[in-house]
This record gives sequence, C-alpha cells and structure tokens, in this order.
Amino acid sequence: MSEAVVRGIRKERVGVVVSDVQDKTIVVRVERRTAHPLYRKIVKVSKKFTAHDEKNEARKGDTVRIVETRPLSRSKCWRLTEIISRAVTE
Repeated sequence: MSEAVVRGIRKERVGVVVSDVQDKTIVVRVERRTAHPLYRKIVKVSKKFTAHDEKNEARKGDTVRIVETRPLSRSKCWRLTEIISRAVTE
C-alpha cells in the first residue's frame, strides 16, 4: 500500500456564528432554502452545529466555513476551517 490512502470527501457548510462563549467551541447557524413539501413555497430552514475553534478566533456574527471531522465530543463533529467575513463591530 504505497499510494496515499484515498479518503472520502468531507462535508462543508457556511454559516454565521451565533455563540462563542465556550472555550474552543463555536455554535454556527447554517441556513438553507427548501420547498415546503405540500405548498411548494420556498422557506428558510436553519440548523445549528457546534464546531471546534482551536485558536478561539471566531466571534459572534462572523461568517465561517466549517468542515466535518471525527467526533471531538458528544455534540462536536465539525471544525472551523476559515473565517470568510468578520462581523461589523460598532
């Protein structure tokens, strides 16, 4: 087995940080648009993911990209890869 091991493609999500209170953990809200099953109207559906932020660099309101990883805790199986844009601070 001299060749590199081919791993599956990891899921990526882009969302907004809604909480950064915990140490090395952020909560990211990911919104998607989907059609209502009966009425076919387009509605926004959101889900919250907890992600690992090793350097505590993401802040509330930042738009971030997270990627799937091995389970890090009971609820954490995502990690922060990049901060796409910073929140506007006043």
